[in-house]
Amino acid sequence: MNAEKGDWVRIHKIILTTDERAPQIPEDTKKVPLEMWDKGFLLNDFASIGDEVEVETIIGRKLSGKMIEINPQFDHAWGKCIPEILHIGRQVKGILAKEEN
Repeated sequence: MNAEKGDWVRIHKIILTTDERAPQIPEDTKKVPLEMWDKGFLLNDFASIGDEVEVETIIGRKLSGKMIEINPQFDHAWGKCIPEILHIGRQVKGILAKEEN
């Protein structure tokens, strides 16, 4: 898939390799590189997935990295619905209304 200048893309970059990590960090942390993922508007005229690109973030920072996605979407969730929680807001409003009277 290809992107053009101005498209919204996600980039990835290794900031520090495992050898470059600080000596005082925990052992399990030292075993993995420090990585960055960010999104921004493509500044290159044209790019394909896997290309090194430069982007401008929504707040104006310019970053570079490997383009990994075009028009990224949110894919996180807060888990399954918990029916007991659905009623908390109404219950609190009811309690507060009673206290006002």
